[in-house]
Amino acid sequence: MKLSIFLLEDDLELSDTIASYLRRHGFEVVQSFDALDAKEKLYERSFDLLLIDVKVPFQDGFSFLKEIRSQKNDTPAIFITSLHAAKDAERGFASGCDDYIRKPFSLKELLLRIEAVIKRYYQTHEDLISIDENISFDSINHALFVDGERISLKPKEIALLKLFLRNKNKIVTKEAIFEALWKYDEEPNEGSLRAFVSSLRKYLGKDKIETIKEVGYRFVSE
Repeated sequence: MKLSIFLLEDDLELSDTIASYLRRHGFEVVQSFDALDAKEKLYERSFDLLLIDVKVPFQDGFSFLKEIRSQKNDTPAIFITSLHAAKDAERGFASGCDDYIRKPFSLKELLLRIEAVIKRYYQTHEDLISIDENISFDSINHALFVDGERISLKPKEIALLKLFLRNKNKIVTKEAIFEALWKYDEEPNEGSLRAFVSSLRKYLGKDKIETIKEVGYRFVSE
């Protein structure tokens, strides 16, 4: 399975150049050109790495990354920016980035930076939680592996799986799930919760997650 990269860059020509180069080197690349669209796409699915320009429409990259970090999205991130001051690099790392590369840069340098960050995050899996003999979950890098294949999950699906794994064989109420998955300014959605559970069952097996009628769910572990 290809590693996935999310690219937030509002310069269309540069974005296409970067995306084309990374695709030729075996990555899946999803592009976004403004912060609002980026939030929607990050809500929909997870990625292996984020490339973020700082000067993008609707929200600067620093506050954008800081916001998604506050939502427990720990995907490794690299800033690509025309800001050259040391104080800007300080802001970048303070907001939660893993690397900071100044424009103009060579595509080869960008690739080397990406490979270094990915190696640091994904090469070892000492924190793998075994779900069964064919399924495991990397609790540090938030990656689900089924038969050795890395499965992309949405951020809320990851949060739900972690909640289940912390409460094996215990009933987890819908209220507890809503509190864990939805932010204070979001309206909990039971239909979305059912969709998240259905998605996890697709990979883990239907018998792994029991529905406790009108109460919640139970993750079954032997």
